Amino acid sequence: MPEENKLEVHCLNCQRTDQEAPVVALRYKGRQAWICNQCLPTLIHHADRLADKFAQLEG
Repeated sequence: MPEENKLEVHCLNCQRTDQEAPVVALRYKGRQAWICNQCLPTLIHHADRLADKFAQLEG
C-alpha cells in the first residue's frame, strides 16, 4: 500500500491532529487551515470566538 502524505495537520481551534480526529480543510485570506469535526460547529455558529485564531493565520 502506498504511503500517504505524512503532513500532520492540526485543528485551528483545539490543536488536535488528524490522527486524533477527522479534520476539514478551510481557506482564509489565501491561507489554508484545518478544523476538526468537534470544533466545526463553533466555526459555523460562533466564528467570532475564533477571531484570534484567524488573526494568527494572517501574520
